[in-house]
Amino acid sequence: MKMVEKSLTKEIHSHVNLQENLTVPQLVEQILARNEGILTATGAVRATTGAYTGRSPKDKFIVKDEISEDHIDWGTVNQDIDESSFNKLYEKMISHLKERDVLYSFKGFAGADAKYRLPIQVINEYAWHNLFSRQLFVTPTEEELSGHQAEFTVVSAPDFKADPEVDGTNSETFIIISFKKRVVLIGGTEYAGEIKKSIFSVMNYLLPRQDILSMHCSANVGQEGDVALFFGLSGTGKTTLSADPYRRLIGDDEHGWGPNGIFNIEGGCYAKCINLSEEKEPQIHKAIRFGSVLENVVLDRSSRLPDYDDTSLTENTRAAYPLDNMDNIVTPSVAGHPNTIIFLTADASGTLPPISKLTKEQAMYHFLSGYTSKLAGTERGVTEPQATFSACFGAPFLPLKPAVYAEMLGEKIDLHNSNVFLVNTGWTGGSYGTGQRMKLSYTRAMIHSALEGELNSVETVTDEIFGLNIPLQVPGVPDEVLVPKNAWEEKEAYEETAKSLAMKFHRNFEKFTEAGDDIKQAGPAYRV
Repeated sequence: MKMVEKSLTKEIHSHVNLQENLTVPQLVEQILARNEGILTATGAVRATTGAYTGRSPKDKFIVKDEISEDHIDWGTVNQDIDESSFNKLYEKMISHLKERDVLYSFKGFAGADAKYRLPIQVINEYAWHNLFSRQLFVTPTEEELSGHQAEFTVVSAPDFKADPEVDGTNSETFIIISFKKRVVLIGGTEYAGEIKKSIFSVMNYLLPRQDILSMHCSANVGQEGDVALFFGLSGTGKTTLSADPYRRLIGDDEHGWGPNGIFNIEGGCYAKCINLSEEKEPQIHKAIRFGSVLENVVLDRSSRLPDYDDTSLTENTRAAYPLDNMDNIVTPSVAGHPNTIIFLTADASGTLPPISKLTKEQAMYHFLSGYTSKLAGTERGVTEPQATFSACFGAPFLPLKPAVYAEMLGEKIDLHNSNVFLVNTGWTGGSYGTGQRMKLSYTRAMIHSALEGELNSVETVTDEIFGLNIPLQVPGVPDEVLVPKNAWEEKEAYEETAKSLAMKFHRNFEKFTEAGDDIKQAGPAYRV
C-alpha cells in the first residue's frame, strides 16, 4: 500500500512542482492566480465545472482482478474494467501529469475514529480541487502529517481525457477504482464530487470487512448523549432535519457504525445550495465563508453575491466547507450507538404514513428498498413524479451486495435495541398536484417525539396496504394527518394509488433474491 503512494509521488516529484498540504489561504491564492475561480462577497471561492455538473455513474469502473473479482457486486452500478486497460490508462495519466507545471497534494484521512480511519492522499491538477479535498476530508495535525503514509490515493486530472475505443471506457470521462493498487483515477470531469464519492465507495468496501457498517446518512446527538441517524435520498429533508438547534451535528452525509458507536467518515460538508436562504437554513448559509468552495453557483456580476435561486448553470449547485464552520457540532465527529434511526422518504403518491414504527425485518426491507419520489425538474426529462428506489439509500456507492449492509444493520439494531421509524416528508391528503406537502412543523414534531421515546409505547394501527404500524397520536400533529386514508377525500382513489405503490415496492424487491423470507414478507401487505 505504501509502495503505491511512494511510486506515484516519486514519479510526479521528479517532473513537476508538487505542492503538498498547502494551507487554505495558500490554496485560495493559487486558485485566484491561476484563474481557476473567483472570490465571492462571502469570502468563498466560486468555481464552475463545465459540461459535467454532477456525477457520471456510467463512467465509473472497478478493476476486476484477483483482489476484487469474488467480492464486488458486478453489474450496471459496479462496472468492471480489466487490469491491462487500467494499467495502460494509469501510465498515460502519469505522463500527462508530468507535463503539468504544478500539481497539488493533500494528505489526510477518511474517518474521524482514529482506530478505523483510512490514510489517504489526493493529487490534483487543479488547486480548487485540492482545496475541496482539504475541506471535505479529515485534515491531519502536524504530528499526524509527519508520519502519514497513504493507504489509498486519488489522482484527479480533469484535463486528461480518455479515448473510449483505445482505453476501454464509455466516454472521455472515467472514475476507476483499483483495490489492488489502492488507487482511484479520475479524468475528463471537473465535477469535484467525484473525489468525495470515490473515497466513500472505497470505504463502503473496506469498512464492512472490519465489521463496520458504512452508511449514507446524517447523524446528530442530543443533550443526553442519545444518537440519531437520518437516511434519505435527495429532496427528503435529510440535511434540514438533522441540523437541529437542540442537537449537535456529527456529520451530514457519510458515517461508519463500529464497535464503539458512530463516526463521521468526512471532515466537511458538501451541501446543496439550490434555493438556500439565511432564513430557511441559517447554519449552512453562515458556514459558506472564506475557505469554502462554491460549485456552479451563479454570482451577481458587480456585487459577487451568490444567487442561490439561479439554476441556469445547474440545479445541482454545491458548497464545500469544513465541519467546524458550523456552530453546533461534535468534536471529534464520534458518538455512541444510535438510539433512533430515521428513514426519510418524500412520497409523492401521498399514501405512505407520515410516521410509522418499523420492526427489525421492516427496517431491513425499507433499507434495501431506499424509496422516495423523484420530482419534476430535479433531473432532465423528469416531467412528473417518479417512484425511485436506491438500495441502502446509496446504491451508486455500494461495491458489495446490498444485502451485506442490510444484514449488518439488522444485527446492530438487535444488539443495541435501536428504534427505527419511516417518516414521510412528502404529500398528504392526495398525490402530488392534488394533496399538499406535509408541513415541516408536523414532521419536526413527529421526529422530536420519536427521538424522545414518546412513540415507543403509544397505541398504533396497522395500515392494511403497507403493513406499517402507525401511531394514533403524536403531540403537535393533528390525528387525522397520521392515517393517510383519513386525510383523503376520495377513499377509492386512495386505495388505488396505495395499491399501485405497494406493487412498485414488490417489483423492485424481486432483485433481492438473497433476502430471507422474513425480510421479503416485511414489505407491503397488499399483493396481487
